[in-house]
Amino acid sequence: MKVLGIETSCDETAAAVVGEDATILSNLVFSQLDEHRPYGGVVPEIAARSHLDRLDGLIRGALAEAKLGFTDLDGIAATAGPGLIGGVFVGVMTAKAMAAARGLPFIAVNHLEGHALTARLTGELAFPFLLLLVSGGHCQLAVVEGVGAYRHLGGTIDDAVGECFDKTAKLLDLGYPGGPAVEAAARGGDPARFGLPRPMMGRATLDFSFSGLKTAVRHKVAALAAPLAERDVRDMAASFQAAVADVLAERCERALVHFQDSHGQAGPLVVAGGVAANAFLRARLEAVAKAAGTEMIAPPPKLCTDNAAMIAWAGLERLRLGLTDDFGFAPRPRWPLEEVRGP
Repeated sequence: MKVLGIETSCDETAAAVVGEDATILSNLVFSQLDEHRPYGGVVPEIAARSHLDRLDGLIRGALAEAKLGFTDLDGIAATAGPGLIGGVFVGVMTAKAMAAARGLPFIAVNHLEGHALTARLTGELAFPFLLLLVSGGHCQLAVVEGVGAYRHLGGTIDDAVGECFDKTAKLLDLGYPGGPAVEAAARGGDPARFGLPRPMMGRATLDFSFSGLKTAVRHKVAALAAPLAERDVRDMAASFQAAVADVLAERCERALVHFQDSHGQAGPLVVAGGVAANAFLRARLEAVAKAAGTEMIAPPPKLCTDNAAMIAWAGLERLRLGLTDDFGFAPRPRWPLEEVRGP
């Protein structure tokens, strides 16, 4: 079984082919960073037009790299939400057109489910497991019971952690994208220099909040002499990253206890999404999982950020369970993970 996957939910245009034995036969990504960098963030209209310009060529390239034609495919999967709706439309309509022309099943994949199942693509992982999904637009904890079976434990009540990284990078004039820039700047910085809040820590719920942390960074930066000295930038980046790590670690500690109470065993803890590529955060969460008597599993960094291999894999997981979609499926700008249907 082989599935072509298409990802166009934000500012990466991607196409990939994945086989049933979890072999990535091709995985092509065109990043639009240069197109959005002058604006300090993603411009939806520019993103959608870039997807239109690049997608056909990437699909041809993915099939060529996999040494396959359409007749060798068993299905076509595309991100159908959540995401920037213009870009999502581009991917979904392209996938529907190809599936209709070739008589292939069409699989509408939830972008978050793609992230959630990537750890099963990159290694042996059985259900159930605890998921921490952290990206530019999402931050949540969930129990993954199976394909299409997600139990929400907690999520952000305001900003996502990745968005907070981007805003902090902008305040420190580190450029876009903010996550890798802040992580690089934090190396060698003093994480104790600036006292920053740890929102929601100690709360009984498993929710997150990052707007107050973002505001605190803005106030601390405004109080420094302009232009910022390199030491100021490094110390602020390190202080911010440490605050995020403390919050994620404490929330995951509580979630692991909840998971053990409900399942009679610990973890494993799967960390997915673009922010999971941060090596400092990964190390901190590995320690949390180890202390709880389980393991932390995260995909390789290149599969944490948006890509089509995760969409092809999620599509394949759904296809072999008979979960396909008709051509009337409407792309969704919002699509909570817990609303994804299962077998």
